[in-house]
Amino acid sequence: MAKGVKPRVKVPKTAAAGDTITIKTLISHKMESGQRKDDDGNVIPRSIINRFTCDFNGENVIDVTLEPAISTNPYFEFEAKVPEAGEFKFTWYDDDGSVYDTAKKIAIG
Repeated sequence: MAKGVKPRVKVPKTAAAGDTITIKTLISHKMESGQRKDDDGNVIPRSIINRFTCDFNGENVIDVTLEPAISTNPYFEFEAKVPEAGEFKFTWYDDDGSVYDTAKKIAIG
C-alpha cells in the first residue's frame, strides 16, 4: 500500500430529482511511472492508480483506466444525473493491489 494516499470527493449535499450535478475527486498519490531511477541508478518500481470508478446506488457512472503518464494526485471532474436520493461510491485501484474508496450521500430536496 502506498503511503499518504488520501481520496477527497466533493458532491453537493442535495439536488432536485433529475438534476445533473458536478462531482470533483482528487486522490493524493505519488504516481511513480516505473521509468525513473533512484540516486543509486536502480529503477523505481511502478506505482500508479490504474483505475477509477464511481457508482451511484450500485449503478456505474464512470469507469476510467489510467496509464503511467497520468500526473501525481489525479483529479477528476465529471457530471452525473441524480434520479433519486442515494449514495455515490468512489473507488481507486492501485498497482500494488490496494483499493481506496469513499462514499458520499446525496438527498433530494
